[in-house]
Amino acid sequence: MPHEETIPKLTKKDFETSQEPRWCPGCGDYSILTQVRKVLPQLGIPKENIVFVAGIGCSSRFPYYVDTYGIHTIHGRALPIASGIKLNNPQLSVWVTTGDGDGLSIGGNHLIHLLRRNIDLNIILFNNRIYGLTKGQYSPTSETGKITRSTPNGSIDRPINPLEIALAAGATFVASTLDRDPVHMIEILKRAAAHKGTSFVEVYQNCNIFNDGAFFHLTEKGQKEENVVFMDHNQPLLFGKNKDKSLQVEGTNVKIVESENIQRTVYDEKNLILATIMAGIAYNDDLPTPIGVFRDVEAVTYEEELQKQIEIEIRKSGRGSLKDLLYSGDVWHVD
Repeated sequence: MPHEETIPKLTKKDFETSQEPRWCPGCGDYSILTQVRKVLPQLGIPKENIVFVAGIGCSSRFPYYVDTYGIHTIHGRALPIASGIKLNNPQLSVWVTTGDGDGLSIGGNHLIHLLRRNIDLNIILFNNRIYGLTKGQYSPTSETGKITRSTPNGSIDRPINPLEIALAAGATFVASTLDRDPVHMIEILKRAAAHKGTSFVEVYQNCNIFNDGAFFHLTEKGQKEENVVFMDHNQPLLFGKNKDKSLQVEGTNVKIVESENIQRTVYDEKNLILATIMAGIAYNDDLPTPIGVFRDVEAVTYEEELQKQIEIEIRKSGRGSLKDLLYSGDVWHVD
C-alpha cells in the first residue's frame, strides 16, 4: 500500500459516480450513501484499494454509487465473495452493503460464519424491517403481527435480532446507528473501518414507501430523547430530554432508574455479557433502544492465520506452480 504522503487528498466528491441513485425520494439509503462518501476520504486509503460488494436489494445498488471498485453479486452471496476478495488481497479495504432480507434470510448462514471467522472486512446492514425492492413483503426483522403483501393476516414469525446474532457468532465489532443521525453514523463508520477484524454495523433505516415510520420513535425530535440510549464506553447509560434517566443492569435484568443517588451501570464495550443484555433489549418496546458500539475487542483475523499456513507450506514445499499442479498425476491429451 502506498505511503500515506503519496496518497492524493480525496474529498466526498471523489467518491461520487455518474450514476443517479435509483431509490425512492426520501429513502434512508440516501443518508447512508452520503455518510459513507464522507467517511471514505478520511481513511487515507487510495480509491483503487477500496471494494464494495453487494447482494440483491435496495441496499445492494450501492456499488454503482461509490466511485471505487465494486461487485453487484447474487442474492445473499455478497459475504462469501467479499471473503474471497479479502483473502486473496488482504491489503484491500472491503465493504459489504446488505439488507435485512439479503443479509439475514438467504444470506444468514454466510453472515454467521463470516463473523465467527473474523475476516477483516466491514458489513453495513440496512434494516428497514421490510422487503423494499420486491415491493413490501415481510422480512426476517419484521415485527410479529406485521401486515404486508405476503402476510395479509399478520406475520406469525418472531423477528430476528441482528445484534444478538452477531454477538452469538463471536463478532469482534458490533454497532448500531440511525439513518437520521448523520453525525453518529459517521462516528460509527469510522470506528468500524478502523477495527481490525469483521465489523458489523446495523443501520435503522426508513422505507418511506412500504414501511414508513418504522423507526420514527428513535429518530424524530420529541420521541428520540425518551426512546434512545446512546452507549459510550466507560459512561453511564443516560437518556431522557435532560439526561436524567438511566438504564440499570442488575444480573440479566434491565430497568429504568431516575435517582442520581445510586451506583449507575457504566457501559463496557469489552464485556460480552453486558453487550448481549443490551442487544437483547433492542426490540423491547418497554425500554429505550441502545444505539452505538455494543462490542469492540481485538482478536486474530482469519487472513493472518491463513497467511501463516501458506508461508509454512512455501518453506516446506517451495512456491510451486499452477502448471505443475495441473499436469501432475494422470493427464489425458485429447486430439
